[in-house]
Amino acid sequence: MNWTDIGAVTDVPLRGARLVKTQAGCIAVFRTAEDEVFAASNACPHKQGPLSEGIVHGQKVTCPLHNWVFDLNTGEAQGADEGRIAVYPVRIEAGRILLEISALQNRSAA
Repeated sequence: MNWTDIGAVTDVPLRGARLVKTQAGCIAVFRTAEDEVFAASNACPHKQGPLSEGIVHGQKVTCPLHNWVFDLNTGEAQGADEGRIAVYPVRIEAGRILLEISALQNRSAA
């Protein structure tokens, strides 16, 4: 695996997100109230809503445009909604967020 440092955990607010620009497009990095970190596509498949501006609750994010809810572990839409967002491996080392970049190589640029 090929990991790259994308910033400090504290750069992402609890129950919030930050947008990270990569060569493959924008990735949303989420931090839960339990201090867990997830990385996923920033665009909701429904209407391309900016998920980094959504509401983080538990291990899920709600799209700010039409309230679609996505599991940050799997990317699957929850409830009656059908769809999926891409999720990317992350790990924490010494307070830094590392993103596994080979997973991005299969993604086309946004």
